[in-house]
Amino acid sequence: MRTTSAVLGAAALTLALAACGAPSEQSGGSGDGEDVLRVGAVPVPHGDILSFIDDNLAEEAGLDLEIREFSDYNTPNAALVEGELDANYFQHRSFLNEWVANGPDADLTYLTDVHIERLGLYSEDVESLDDLPEGAEIAVPNDPANLSRALNILETEGLVTIDPEAGQTATENDITDNPRDITVTPLEAAQLPRSISDVDAAVVNGNYAIEADLAEEANVLAWEPEGEDYVEAYANGLVTLAENADDERVQLLVELLHDERVLEFVQESWQGVVLPVDAEGEIVETEGAVQE
Repeated sequence: MRTTSAVLGAAALTLALAACGAPSEQSGGSGDGEDVLRVGAVPVPHGDILSFIDDNLAEEAGLDLEIREFSDYNTPNAALVEGELDANYFQHRSFLNEWVANGPDADLTYLTDVHIERLGLYSEDVESLDDLPEGAEIAVPNDPANLSRALNILETEGLVTIDPEAGQTATENDITDNPRDITVTPLEAAQLPRSISDVDAAVVNGNYAIEADLAEEANVLAWEPEGEDYVEAYANGLVTLAENADDERVQLLVELLHDERVLEFVQESWQGVVLPVDAEGEIVETEGAVQE
């Protein structure tokens, strides 16, 4: 889930808010009342999940939800800091921690895990890992957290070896062994589906793979492995300002995100590519999920 390793400056953040912060057409809230909960999200699957809640659960629960969709990964946090949003739902902890460390002063709180979008290694022409040519070019997300995840896939599949000291911030410069002389090309995550025809393979974030129908239209060479700290590191969840963490509207949305009907919606909509996570932080098993 992420797009760029460069965090926007204060002036750029203001411009980005104006450009990307408009309420989505999916929004069910009017935005006129003080009780409206304004939540920012990227469209897939986050916006779809929020829209399902808005259409099926929110009114019964007494939640007036306004969904604002964003086309990038930096702006929703900026919008939250600037008071344009009450919460956002698009990121995992690794991204949030990096954004806070490199961005403006902000006291943001990660409230709950909701789902994981598995990274996959896709190719238009190559049918299996064994068919990757010597000197193959593999595109990967360029933001640090997802770049490290992508390299983990390549290492797990025996294509490269990564310096273990690099941890979750590994980059292509931390490759210590590259027996097949693979070229690792970092690109903005949103560009990866459009660039897959220009490279031998690409590691693509789950949301962008869904939008581009890559699981159906491209060859899946490998899936991201589920490690011991997989949920802790890469589950996407709800984030708000620390001062709003106990807001009744925010806590109500937390409950609805873990409603059984929401888990079923995620399972049915994106079997295996999006893995729902329950309120206890456990991955919910999905029938028909994509296998390793």
